[in-house]
Amino acid sequence: MAFVDREIDIEIDGPPRFQPGDKVSARLNVKNDGTFPGRDIGERLVHKGDVGYVRDVGTFLQQFYIYAVEWVDRGILVGMRARELVALDAPETTERAQR
Repeated sequence: MAFVDREIDIEIDGPPRFQPGDKVSARLNVKNDGTFPGRDIGERLVHKGDVGYVRDVGTFLQQFYIYAVEWVDRGILVGMRARELVALDAPETTERAQR
């Protein structure tokens, strides 16, 4: 059986890339996939370049970190993957990820 370009790394084997209080920016637009209540599926929740703050760190499927990011200008809290975020004003964040 061949693997089809899937993520097979267990992200939670290492430390989280971001911590509560870290200032982050969205790397891309994020649309509602149906898991955000009160919004239409496909509605844009976060715009590329939006700035927010990590409020909590959780896990998904015992494999990935999910960062609850408060997008202050939008007034919403959205679960994001590390690859969807970039650190702002926190150079030590990158160092944490490399440990």
